Amino acid sequence: MPVGAALRFAPRNWLKLRVAPGSTEAYAIAVACVAIAALVRAVLGLIDKDILPLPTFYPAVLIAALVGGWQAGILATALGGIIAWWAFMAPSYSFAPLTPGQSIGLVSHAVAALIIVWGADHYRALATRLENEEELRKLAVEELAHRLKNKIATIQAVISSKLRDNPQLRGEIQGLLQALSATDELVMKSQGRGASIQDIIETEVKPYDRGQIYRAGPTVFLPPNLAMTMGLVVHELTTNAAKYGALSTPLGRLAITWSVSDGRLTVDWQESDGPKVSASDVAGFGTRLLGRALDQFGGTIVRKLEQTGLVCKMSLDLPVTSDIASPPAGSEDGATLNLGAGAPPM
Repeated sequence: MPVGAALRFAPRNWLKLRVAPGSTEAYAIAVACVAIAALVRAVLGLIDKDILPLPTFYPAVLIAALVGGWQAGILATALGGIIAWWAFMAPSYSFAPLTPGQSIGLVSHAVAALIIVWGADHYRALATRLENEEELRKLAVEELAHRLKNKIATIQAVISSKLRDNPQLRGEIQGLLQALSATDELVMKSQGRGASIQDIIETEVKPYDRGQIYRAGPTVFLPPNLAMTMGLVVHELTTNAAKYGALSTPLGRLAITWSVSDGRLTVDWQESDGPKVSASDVAGFGTRLLGRALDQFGGTIVRKLEQTGLVCKMSLDLPVTSDIASPPAGSEDGATLNLGAGAPPM
């Protein structure tokens, strides 16, 4: 078997460096480990002749078994014992008859080394099984993502057909489906674990002028169900801002800030310098629907039409699975990260 085909390596964890059991590479690694162990023992012998002959060979057995399997581990055990007997047991460099103490030492070495080989081989089997399950999980997640995309495309086609006489409602529903699909992409990129609120907001504001939008807040990783809901809410607010609010004019400004306190996430949405907005402009189908979407998280959405523009505050309970990371060095006040240009609107 070629080395490239037999060798499996994960750069983040050297313990995943493995070759096929029983292969030439496995036995070569065992011989190399024993040779290094013998060299180390020879150097130590120059320092003190009373150093025990066998301890340096235990790491060689462990590494050989982890990398090459139980066959390589047994080879390293046998070679280590033979070399220790020939080179490091008096008289040196001869296979002289063993004393009772030397015999007991070699037998103890064999027993201990075989236990190491058994443990290492058990670890290899467990690691391989976990890797196979991880691969299967990734394939399942990718397949589910593919099926979800197809279903969303089918739903959009049905909506376009059934609501062709109601373009406004059709557009709102299709926009929500697109937001759901975009957030789902973020969730799938994390292998189904969820998405950060930063990525959700960045995805929704990406089509607009970044110079108009100020974003700041700590790193908060949301579980999938909350990430999906938050994606829909942010999409609805962004769409309304682009249609009627601050993002509908080059002079408009939008500030999105969020914070976490006592297990609750608070998101503040503040628009300014946009056209005058009426209550009917911000109370469409999507807003009414999403006003109830956060109920499962103990959430609330409060909207106010100020003279400067729409002000919205969302607050909800963070599930225990949410991850709140420390903000990067140099962030504002040590607690927020300025992700946009300029300062927040006043």
